[in-house]
Amino acid sequence: MNKSILPWMPALLIGGLSALTLGCQPTVSEVSKNTDTVPVQGDLAIWPQLDIAVKPDPIIENKVATLLASMTLKQKIAQMIQPEIRDITIEDMREYGFGSYLNGGGAFPNNNKHATPKDWIKLADDLYRASIDDSLDGSAIPTMWGTDAVHGHNNVIGATLFPHNIGLGAANNPQLIEKIAEVTATEVMVTGIDWVFAPTVAVVRDDRWGRTYEGYSEDPAIVRDYAAAIVKGLQGHADGDFLSDKRVISTVKHFIGDGGTEGGDDQGNTLVDEQTLFDIHAQGYVGGLSAGAQSVMASFNSWHGKKNHGNEYLMTQVLKNKMGFDGFVVGDWNGHGQVAGCSNESCPQAINAGLDIFMVPTQAWKPLFHNTLAQVEAGEIPMSRIDDAVSRILRVKFRAGLFDKPSPAKRVYSGKTALIGAEAHRAVAKQAVRESLVLLKNKQQLLPLAPNQRILMAGDGADNIGKQSGGWTISWQGTGNTNADFPGGSSIFDGIKQQVEQAGGQVELSVDGQYQQRPDVAIVVFGEEPYAEGNGDLDNLEYQRGTKSDLALLQRLKSQGIPVVSVFISGRPLWVNAELNASDAFVAAWLLGSEGKAVADVLLRSATGEIQHDFKGKLSFSWPNTELQTTVNKDDGQVPLLPYGFGLRYGESNVLDDSLNEQSQSLSNNNQPLVLFDKAVKAPWRMSLFDQQGMTAVASSIERNQALKIKSIDDEIQEDARLVTFTGEQTGRVEIHDNFPFDLRGFDESHSALTMLMRVSQPFNAPIALTMRCGSPCSVAVDIADTLNQNVGKGWQSISVDLACFKQQGATMNKIFAPFALQSAQPGSVEFKHVAIVPEHAKTATISCQ
Repeated sequence: MNKSILPWMPALLIGGLSALTLGCQPTVSEVSKNTDTVPVQGDLAIWPQLDIAVKPDPIIENKVATLLASMTLKQKIAQMIQPEIRDITIEDMREYGFGSYLNGGGAFPNNNKHATPKDWIKLADDLYRASIDDSLDGSAIPTMWGTDAVHGHNNVIGATLFPHNIGLGAANNPQLIEKIAEVTATEVMVTGIDWVFAPTVAVVRDDRWGRTYEGYSEDPAIVRDYAAAIVKGLQGHADGDFLSDKRVISTVKHFIGDGGTEGGDDQGNTLVDEQTLFDIHAQGYVGGLSAGAQSVMASFNSWHGKKNHGNEYLMTQVLKNKMGFDGFVVGDWNGHGQVAGCSNESCPQAINAGLDIFMVPTQAWKPLFHNTLAQVEAGEIPMSRIDDAVSRILRVKFRAGLFDKPSPAKRVYSGKTALIGAEAHRAVAKQAVRESLVLLKNKQQLLPLAPNQRILMAGDGADNIGKQSGGWTISWQGTGNTNADFPGGSSIFDGIKQQVEQAGGQVELSVDGQYQQRPDVAIVVFGEEPYAEGNGDLDNLEYQRGTKSDLALLQRLKSQGIPVVSVFISGRPLWVNAELNASDAFVAAWLLGSEGKAVADVLLRSATGEIQHDFKGKLSFSWPNTELQTTVNKDDGQVPLLPYGFGLRYGESNVLDDSLNEQSQSLSNNNQPLVLFDKAVKAPWRMSLFDQQGMTAVASSIERNQALKIKSIDDEIQEDARLVTFTGEQTGRVEIHDNFPFDLRGFDESHSALTMLMRVSQPFNAPIALTMRCGSPCSVAVDIADTLNQNVGKGWQSISVDLACFKQQGATMNKIFAPFALQSAQPGSVEFKHVAIVPEHAKTATISCQ
């Protein structure tokens, strides 16, 4: 078929990049298709009538009824619409009077990642004042701002970041959890925000799920107890300072069964029976709702093929009627659009099923508002359902005192910026770090280490606060951050260095483990790159499948006779038998947040030789015996490598030797595609932009340089595609790449093609190059402008290029640092998604070189 090879490639953008240290992007798998549509016969007898601590108040109920009676239909529907700060203006709020709004992960005031607390407060105050301005909409009902403060106020630079939930589960300390929630509420209120989308109460059954780290435990008892503790910490106790001016509204999420999807697929299908749905997946709601949680977020997942956002039985009959929840149910990010027969712009089915607030980011909020209005007027949505939804929203607002509180800028904690990352708050986070660490291996009692030794700190996580914090950290995916983005925070290296030097020892930091002076011991910090939600879904639990660069580092140090302490950063248990064999001591550190310094308190003895802090953490998730043991859980009869509840303390006998089975049980990779991008970049790859000034890591939903701009866009689900716009000011490139080379010879031998789905609306008037970057300076490019131009306006089209086209130009297929890049020097736009190298597709490729 068409073959067009570009001989030109500017040297500045091609060679000399292999030594750069680059930001990373996460992994993702396809959202599962809900094929099981067998109807489930509901059994309400399974569900309890909860003893909810917050009782109906006749005074508040009278206020709700009085206000509701005075509202127009437009005003009511506005209460049910929740747009996102990137998609509304102050004037929009004044005109419509939205009941609430949110900031998604990676959304900031003025779209500025480094927005100050004052910037957050100003936006909160401006939108609040617009909401109570009745000059256009006739309504003076105060709005409320919701945010994902899931491990501290994690969208705000300088905030205290706590370990993610999986680490807190290992600590198993509900009192500490309540204190963490209270600190989070305080820092959130400094920025004028009223409402937190936490706690997540998923009980994870398959650790391939990309949200595993948002679960506290595979044990529903821990989740139940923690849910109550978090709700009390955020909202206050029902018999105490409940929703006082020092508390925020909490959200128990995601209702229901999100942790039980088949294959661990995010937003997938949960096929458990109803008794299991209650016994396993509902216990967080038993704890959280009983403590008085005022909102519940619906889940993306389905139950037996029916999307929860449209499930009347679960949302209305179970949650509201039987369990007695009288707060409101808010949707997740355009989750209503996934209901059968719905779109982001229209979904009467969700409202009729019991959804009270549409979470509707993007500009879809406007047609959704008007479509819902028309559907009520046409009788498609009963007025009684609208009145019930608005009554629930008003009830929570009255309980939270929003009608009586001053504007956000004048509230108790507002503007007290010293509270953001306050030392007392960081002390709580450090305690959480110390208590969440789990010691899996300790040969010959290597730990704790004497601090007066010569210690090598190695691995790319040693001095990397962003990596140790994981997803939901400043940006949605937690990517693109540097240590400078965490003022007041500390890396693991910071703590080790401080204590060792104070004790007279020496510390050398070397990411690749190459040292100037032979160390007495090496501490190697490594693990998963940050990711969030479905971007972290895995096919199996093998760590670093294919590359094994961290294992090579461990083995090199061990072969030199240097004792190795591994500190493993991860959002879930992973199959790391080879890494365990190469380690003398092994610590599961999970995703520990901004206070990495606290790790030294556990790993090191004091300067006088005493144990400072013993290990307290115990596995709240079973550790897999193979990479295919993805659904091993407490009391399920399987034999994990390390069971639920395991965790060594100092002085206890080591149980793991150096002879664990390292043989993968996975099926052969032959003829399996290498996925580079599927809703996000697959690990270990990362995405960056290049222009004549250098590289810009893609760290948020919008990134740009002088040559081009990339923006995350919604197609099938949230941010699953990318729009690339070349400015024409200079040559620019967007690239998927890694620091380490990938060997594509096997794919070349299996006649593979680089395939992608692409969409263009306007023709390109100049070449656009599809390129690869190799280990030695190489200039390989295929002009795909003609191919794109043949598909203008045709929607998503599959475009593929034979790997031989790159090899024939001299690409060193065993050393590919960037298997996909788009480059142009002229203006133009193209969208892409689903990028993979697919075996046996060369002969049928759009551009073939066979």
